[in-house]
Amino acid sequence: MMGSAIRHMTKLLAAVLMVASLSSALPVHAGEVEVVAVDAEQQSDGKWRFSVTLLHDDEGWDHYANRWDVVGPDGTVYGERVLLHPHENEQPFTRSLSGVAIPENVTRVVVRGNDSVHGLGGKEMTVELQR
Repeated sequence: MMGSAIRHMTKLLAAVLMVASLSSALPVHAGEVEVVAVDAEQQSDGKWRFSVTLLHDDEGWDHYANRWDVVGPDGTVYGERVLLHPHENEQPFTRSLSGVAIPENVTRVVVRGNDSVHGLGGKEMTVELQR
């Protein structure tokens, strides 16, 4: 009985490994990340809270939206929200970042997305900061 269970588990593991190796050889189809909505709110301490909605055809750990940035006109990155896992079954999805310090003289920022294959790219969104 125990030998039969071990043989069954060995066959199952071999099948899983074969599927995994085949799927990693398939071409990547997901495009770049699109920023589809941004809500920016200045907090009582003067810092900002951003809620950003991204759209990306995540394909698991090999290709997924893995970050978004808040960037000033001169290229300064004021905030970065790292995304720790794919969102294959949650599209589009929204994540927030609080405590973003932006100088008073900066009146607009760009929110841009990043994915694990293409890097930066796709649709960005310019946000006018309402102070």
